[in-house]
Amino acid sequence: QVQLVESGGGSVQAGGSLRLSCAASGYTYYSNYMGWFRQAPGKEREGVAAIYIGVGGGGTYYADSVKVRFTISRDTAKNTVYLQMNSLKPEDTAMYYCAARTERYGRSPLSPVTYNYWGQGTQVTVSS
Repeated sequence: QVQLVESGGGSVQAGGSLRLSCAASGYTYYSNYMGWFRQAPGKEREGVAAIYIGVGGGGTYYADSVKVRFTISRDTAKNTVYLQMNSLKPEDTAMYYCAARTERYGRSPLSPVTYNYWGQGTQVTVSS
């Protein structure tokens, strides 16, 4: 089992920044990807960013809607993954979830269905 705890959400005005954190614990050794996902009311959960944390890891993946504005990173020593969000827009408003995936090859790292473990989520609200 892997436990994930998100933090860092909040309310900001358009153009502002937030940094989300995801602290992982448990059997994290078997995880190959960590990802950030979001879900707005009435919409499906979508992949925002992912990072490969397996052997030789570090590769990152982004949804087109957040490229350049968002950056995913990790602190191996702290077993924590971050999502730096800049130039936030009202359409970024959603519940943001951290997730871990054991699957290494094949399906897109931004596909929510490929992830095994999920955090409880942290709300991000961007006002215009």
